Amino acid sequence: MLNEEQKRAILTTEGRVLILAGAGSGKTSVITHRIAYLIKNLNISPSSILGLTFTNKAAQEMKKRVAAMIDPALARQVVLCTFHSFCMQILRRDIDKLGYTRDFTLYDERDVRRLLNHLVREELAHDGDLPSLDPTLEAISLAKNRAHTPEEMEGDPLSKQLFSRLQTVMRAYNAVDFDSLLSLTLQLFEQHPQVLTKYQTKFRYIMIDEYQDTNPIQYRLAQLLSKEHNNLCVVGDDDQAIYGWRGAEIKNILQFESKTVIKLLQNYRSTPTILEAANTVIRNNEERHAKELWSSKDRGDLIQVFHAPTEQDEADSVVMRMIWYHKTHHIPWSEMAILYRSNLLARPFELALLQAAWEKDGVWRRGIPYQTFGGTEFSERSEIKDLAAYLRIILNPLDQEALLRIINVPRRGISDQALDKLTQQSRTHNLPLWKVLQEASSQADLSDRALAGIQQFLTIIEQGREKFSQPPFPDALRWLVETINYKKAIQEEVKSDKAQGYKWENVEAFIQTSSEYTNLHDFLETLSLDGDQFQRRRETGHENKVNLMTFHSAKGLEFTLCFLVGLEDQIMPHERSLSEGGLEEERRLMYVAMTRAKKHLVLSMARQRKRYGKDINMNPSRFLFEIPKELIKVISWKEI
Repeated sequence: MLNEEQKRAILTTEGRVLILAGAGSGKTSVITHRIAYLIKNLNISPSSILGLTFTNKAAQEMKKRVAAMIDPALARQVVLCTFHSFCMQILRRDIDKLGYTRDFTLYDERDVRRLLNHLVREELAHDGDLPSLDPTLEAISLAKNRAHTPEEMEGDPLSKQLFSRLQTVMRAYNAVDFDSLLSLTLQLFEQHPQVLTKYQTKFRYIMIDEYQDTNPIQYRLAQLLSKEHNNLCVVGDDDQAIYGWRGAEIKNILQFESKTVIKLLQNYRSTPTILEAANTVIRNNEERHAKELWSSKDRGDLIQVFHAPTEQDEADSVVMRMIWYHKTHHIPWSEMAILYRSNLLARPFELALLQAAWEKDGVWRRGIPYQTFGGTEFSERSEIKDLAAYLRIILNPLDQEALLRIINVPRRGISDQALDKLTQQSRTHNLPLWKVLQEASSQADLSDRALAGIQQFLTIIEQGREKFSQPPFPDALRWLVETINYKKAIQEEVKSDKAQGYKWENVEAFIQTSSEYTNLHDFLETLSLDGDQFQRRRETGHENKVNLMTFHSAKGLEFTLCFLVGLEDQIMPHERSLSEGGLEEERRLMYVAMTRAKKHLVLSMARQRKRYGKDINMNPSRFLFEIPKELIKVISWKEI
């Protein structure tokens, strides 16, 4: 049942439309109904509708809902995807106009980090300990998302030099990273107007979800694509803009030019008590559209607040309350979440959950099942990265990072010294390493064992091209795993039978999943752009666990019972925000965390916390004092 403002948002199809969708206000329903309305009621061609969002999970959910409302065949023609996936599709068709080939490899952050490592040590002849690359990676990413050149980027001279070299080397490797998917697409549109015109003509209606999270390039892409028909509908909430640290600009939604502004303020998730508290906190921000969420639900419980002596006492108290809610309110573990500002705060809660004793049906049990978010994704596990690197080389022999990763995995007698000679020759003669390997037999200073290993590697890749030339891929992957004797490599890498078994399960899952794809490009791109979907498939059936995650990770989720922990100044708000003018974004983050709770919200803090190896006295978060006292029930950390 849609409310009046939701109906207005669905029926307002022409021109530039700003939909301010508060937390829990049903924005996904509005977007999908709007698409269905365009197709069913206005007879708009589904292929002329473009919907862009920020996560593959959101895009898949929208596709599913649209398909349930209209003919599934028509629904499949709608382009619903993330910005990065959309740009990938464009570049696969036209990146050759920018000097790449269409079979380019997509590098993730770890690939780029390894490449920067190599550039610092080898290309720039850096002596001594390697400096931290985190600031450089962040600076380069921000520069790319702002469409800045190495000369325009903010940072030290070394970072600028590395940015310039990185661009050159990646082009030589025919490789593109995530940020470049956006910047190269913008470059393509600006330098080749005929390509832009094709997409401007094609997409008559454009919708962008989570518009508050757009960066300068995404903003520019939206303006260019919508210029022809001027039907641009953006949906978002400036109060949930929490990604400024990675380049998102809140001004994109605050300054969006539109005569039509629709506010979705009825919240279908939380109780009025929780909403009033969140509204009061966020009202202290100045950079925002004025709005107040409301709910027709019963007022619900007061928000509980407790102050524990230490971080372990805080964790024990949280787990004790979880057990009580589980027993008295029959809340499943999966409907409970412990949310924190930083992953560094998670460990005491994990220990408390592991050690918890609780009774069910007269039987005492030990430990509460839980899952943490933000750990190593399936696609980031070493065994998956190894196999993916083989596939990348089969598709693109110029992919030097992939080649360096697996040329000696499993070990085939190519020593580090031999590899160093080969890479030096590659640089000296400006030849791809793959070409150097092919001519390695003429190298008199390489051992017979190294030459045999190189020839074995080249043979495997050449045979692999034939094996993977067409689906189905599981048979080809099994051939690869057996040919390189990867099971033995796992046994040599880890000694524990349990660890070996887990790695081999990952390999089997990787093989089975490949059967769903008709070409290797799509398979590898899905692994890079949405690697967590493989993890989600593996965890099906194990959902009844307490959820531990950061405030950032919780965005878009909801739970019956939420514990917001570690609410102390210097942690929440984070100490860096106090010196860098980021207090309003921290307050938005607090607002996002509070509005994850559907019925019960508990806020906690510790008087003393171990930081930097020392016991430090902590003060309550300033945000706690912004919540009206009449909405809070202060409780003892020792009692329920």
